[in-house]
Amino acid sequence: MGKIKSDKTVDTSGHYCPVPIIETNRAMKVMSAGEILQVISTDTGSKMDIPAWCERTGNDLLKTEEQGKTFRYFIRKGG
Repeated sequence: MGKIKSDKTVDTSGHYCPVPIIETNRAMKVMSAGEILQVISTDTGSKMDIPAWCERTGNDLLKTEEQGKTFRYFIRKGG
């Protein structure tokens, strides 16, 4: 999969659980079905939390990128 263009980005760098999930949830509430949210996190716990949140909420985790201590998640809002 190539580069994904996100409609919105939430940067939670420097914050730990539950902030990445709270901010992801908040951003998704105002997005439309099919739009893509990029979440940036430095919390290693997000590697488990974000996929679990996507599964629980019916959103699609399209891609996860790990660059050093930074994680990027691309999530498509479900409909």
